[in-house]
Amino acid sequence: MAAEKLTKSRLIQILFLMTVLITAFVWRTITYNESKLAEENAIQCQVKAGSCVFEKEQQELVITLSPSPAVAESPLIVQIGNVNVKPTATVEGIDMFMGKIPVVFEQKGEVWLGHFSVPACIHPQMDWAMDLRLGGKKVIVKFTVIK
Repeated sequence: MAAEKLTKSRLIQILFLMTVLITAFVWRTITYNESKLAEENAIQCQVKAGSCVFEKEQQELVITLSPSPAVAESPLIVQIGNVNVKPTATVEGIDMFMGKIPVVFEQKGEVWLGHFSVPACIHPQMDWAMDLRLGGKKVIVKFTVIK
């Protein structure tokens, strides 16, 4: 095939294909819209001394993690107050991927309690991030777990 003669029809086919590809490239370049990453739009919350507090739509939102300090391979409970919608969440390691751990929520009075456990790491402590969804809002809750 490499030794075939370049015919007029083959040349037209190559030029047509190059035109289509160049048009697609130019169109995609012109219409490109840089969107922010979901993490940039998310509210960041670092759990220190067991809880973090921030404002959500002129309402104070309190997120508490117990026990404090968090210990690997033991039950952990995240408590979320002042939320009317059932939250959903998963937990992932920040420095090392150890799977996505689901958080199971139940309502107790005016707060939501989420139950989960994280595995032990080879390091004495590990940073984790909880991807928390509260209605349409995303909150990233970061916390440290000791061995």
